[in-house]
Amino acid sequence: MENKYHNPVLLKETVDGLDIKPNGVYVDVTFGGGGHSKEILNRLGPNGKLFAFDQDKDALLNTINDDRFTLINENFKHIKRFLRFYGVKNVDGILADFGVSSHQFDVAKRGFSIRFDADLDMRMNQNNTLSAYHIVNEYDEEQLSKVLWSYGELKQSRALAKTIISERQNNTIKTTDDLKKAIKKHLPPIKENKMLAQIYQAIRIEVNQEIEVLKEFLLQTEDLLLENGRLSVISYHSLEDRLVKRFIRNGLFEGEPEKDMFGNFEVPFKKVGKLIIPTATEIKSNSRARSAKLRIAQRK
Repeated sequence: MENKYHNPVLLKETVDGLDIKPNGVYVDVTFGGGGHSKEILNRLGPNGKLFAFDQDKDALLNTINDDRFTLINENFKHIKRFLRFYGVKNVDGILADFGVSSHQFDVAKRGFSIRFDADLDMRMNQNNTLSAYHIVNEYDEEQLSKVLWSYGELKQSRALAKTIISERQNNTIKTTDDLKKAIKKHLPPIKENKMLAQIYQAIRIEVNQEIEVLKEFLLQTEDLLLENGRLSVISYHSLEDRLVKRFIRNGLFEGEPEKDMFGNFEVPFKKVGKLIIPTATEIKSNSRARSAKLRIAQRK
């Protein structure tokens, strides 16, 4: 079931980064197929604890039958609140893999993939009201352009937004194929798949508010992690990775941290090791690993 649902990226390296204590308490905030969680449990002793988060109800089918394990069907932006519900105020390590799961890409009806025709959806939590359909058919030109530029880094964002607005006045854009047809003139054959991937990424990030969720999550890790606790994070695109890198370095997303009385910057984390990327062998066996970047930090 695990490989069918999702093949975990940088499995050993990411869990190694947590420096597991046998009796520690750990959190996997992106459970998915449970690959990273199973590896954490393999390294925990009988008194260790692992909490996992996943807002996608499909992930609940992968739950692990282990007394040390608790799966929470919620968005990880609520990590502090739900851990407190279980009486947990501090933890020894937190793992996050921000990629869309293979399962979500491979199930056509979810609308995540450029390979299939499906209703415009892209919701990681199927209970959310905001979907790709709403964004494509109801956002105004300014909103659409901003989404495509900010989250897809598309230079043609304004022209694409203008075309979408024009096309939807004649016919509602209901499916992924409808969207492709509406913007066909902007897709040069040699770059079509790359541009579509950028467009889908932009819409998906907006649907799921991924950047805001990432920021909310990272800010909570400062309070949650015990001294010397570890944060092990995999990002897949530059928007995420820049935020993670800056947060680890400064504890902020903008500006500079305050200095102490000796002129040193006061920051909550210190970087552990260098940036880690998948090997050529891993990328060959799992093409979705090719853009992964792993950063590890330790709470001071």
